Amino acid sequence: MKKDIGIGVIGVGMGLDLLYLNDDPSSRFQVRALCAAHLDKVNRIGKECGISFTTDDYRALIERKDVQVVVVFSPDHLHAQHVKQALNAGKHVVVTKPMVTSLEDALEIVDLTDKTGLKFLVGETCRFYTSFIAIKKMYDDGDLGDLIFGEAHYVHDLREIIPLTPWRIEVPQDFMYGGCCHPVDSLVWFFGEAEEVQAYGVKSGVNPTYPLEDTYLLNIKFASGKLARVLGAYGIVEPPMPMMGLNIYGTKGSAIADFHDFKPTQMRVVLDKLDTKPVFKTDVPPDLKGAYGQGDAVRRYMANFEECLTNGASSAIDAREGTKTIAILSAAWESIRSGGKPVKVHRDF
Repeated sequence: MKKDIGIGVIGVGMGLDLLYLNDDPSSRFQVRALCAAHLDKVNRIGKECGISFTTDDYRALIERKDVQVVVVFSPDHLHAQHVKQALNAGKHVVVTKPMVTSLEDALEIVDLTDKTGLKFLVGETCRFYTSFIAIKKMYDDGDLGDLIFGEAHYVHDLREIIPLTPWRIEVPQDFMYGGCCHPVDSLVWFFGEAEEVQAYGVKSGVNPTYPLEDTYLLNIKFASGKLARVLGAYGIVEPPMPMMGLNIYGTKGSAIADFHDFKPTQMRVVLDKLDTKPVFKTDVPPDLKGAYGQGDAVRRYMANFEECLTNGASSAIDAREGTKTIAILSAAWESIRSGGKPVKVHRDF
């Protein structure tokens, strides 16, 4: 297949998971430009991978005529700046999670995509994990019945990660947006737009230099009237449980899916129509083929985006869909700051 859609990647941490595209004969995508804050590092990677244009100036990458799609893997707080610059330059955009770290920026991106007609995708990997996809298919096929309740979690001991990415402390990273976006978006996928959030947050002290709350509980009421809850815990000692989980309870059955980097996990299903209510269990292979254990999920969302560019369809998580999650996270922070009062979620977009 002709490699006629140029990709420019901002950020060469998780952004390295996109380099498979240059060896994928089934894809029209080709990584042609790399940008990172450390010029020596990005020059070395470019030389090793045969990518001729490398830079520490994201604007130079965005302005290249041979780049039609900008993929943003920069630190969370830079997403809005890089996304908006790319859209204003006429580039299609893929941005890793979180979409942005404020509701105001998310709403501006919705307006920009409406104005420009450019394609946009939030690379929220949870929607592309094998086990989560399986549960969604079961629900879409009617096997679980109508939704009753949902739960999702993301728990992560970050003590080994933070020294590798010191910006998480220096900025600091907002773990509500950078972490809770995973379980919240998983629930938005099933339940849709939210109406109200009630949340609490605490500082664990496990990462003593981190200045903000790093552990959260969210109760979410969706516009449909359905309820769900989220645990986001990032200041904890290595938890003896899967890093991520999604539990969906319906009128015909219940399903639970787990995820952990590089490790096989399990999906468990109970169907009400079976008299003895047996628990069906299946091992789910890890989503690998990437430096961070998310390679298969990245490949799936890039394939979705290529399909959008080719056939004109909407992406799996476009600007409006992504903003549903950002609006919930914004309301959760407002609830935490109010001492746990319920807060209405912004829905006018």
